[in-house]
Amino acid sequence: MGSNAKKNIIYSIVLLLMVAIVYLYRQNTTVTQAEPDPLTSGRLVLSGNTMGTNYRVVYLDQLERNFQNSVDSLLFVFNQSLSTYIPDSEISRFNKGDSLIFESPFFYPVLVSSQEIFNLTDGAFDPTVGPLVNLWGFGPEGPQLKDSLRIAQLLPLVDFNNIVFDDQQVKKIKPGVYLDFSANAKGYGVDIVAEFLYNQGIENYLVEIGGELVARGVNEKGELWKVGVSRPEEEGRAEDLFSVIALNNLAMATSGNYRNYYEADGMKISHTIDPKTGRPVRHGLLSATVIADDCMTADALATALMVMGTEKAIALQKKQGDFEIFLIYNNEEGNLSSYVSEGLKPYLSFVNN
Repeated sequence: MGSNAKKNIIYSIVLLLMVAIVYLYRQNTTVTQAEPDPLTSGRLVLSGNTMGTNYRVVYLDQLERNFQNSVDSLLFVFNQSLSTYIPDSEISRFNKGDSLIFESPFFYPVLVSSQEIFNLTDGAFDPTVGPLVNLWGFGPEGPQLKDSLRIAQLLPLVDFNNIVFDDQQVKKIKPGVYLDFSANAKGYGVDIVAEFLYNQGIENYLVEIGGELVARGVNEKGELWKVGVSRPEEEGRAEDLFSVIALNNLAMATSGNYRNYYEADGMKISHTIDPKTGRPVRHGLLSATVIADDCMTADALATALMVMGTEKAIALQKKQGDFEIFLIYNNEEGNLSSYVSEGLKPYLSFVNN
């Protein structure tokens, strides 16, 4: 993984450029109003939609400043760069062509981080795996099994080494390579919003997009922000918690297979595709939660661990040591078990259901 100094430089550049960009796009998005909390002076809650999911921002500000417009505009510009669902976004234009000169401050940092996690996980995290994910029925066409020949045809294109980049542009080495940052873009968006709040002088906040989070400081009770990890059951409700984690100025991301799947010919087809085999993973790991310094890293690592499986995930964390993990898996007897890395144990509590 890259040094913290490199990440700090990257994020500083992003946010300096974003000061100008936010106000250019301020009027381009329909926004909801901040939700004031009548019981807690200085506590504000923002919410809205982004990246096909919801976001929620809670922060403490004695001035009670409403940053709703700025946050919505920031996320609007972010999506214009990295959303594959927007036909003229930067990433969509790159996927249709063979190169791209960067226009926003977002593309280069996500490439740098992706390359670091790709190398760290020996390719378990790979933003070029998108065509295989679509092939297995988790794209717009819906569930449908494909033949082995088509998988074999696509596999040579699935390798992050098939692109090269510097701080100005990105190019494809092989035509047909397709980039998709859906496995770390939500986490990156969380980091961007969190950094925006920090630059406004906010010290205590919780930012969440689609379950990926960054927490800084404390909540209105003066306690660490606490977030839940859902019980990994196919028919489980969102409120069925397995554990609660207190975040001490850290980011958290969770990835799992237990709800995004379909069945075909008596087989359960998981949405987690192994970039090396081109096929859905088949192991007992149900949910991987990663705690790291930034959410883009946590998001990517959570995805990678779901590809790797329980044993390899534990081995990687013990070797690296600069992130913590909470894994929920089926053991050899088929019973639900969990693993908590040592550094996370003081901050995790289990929920009795």
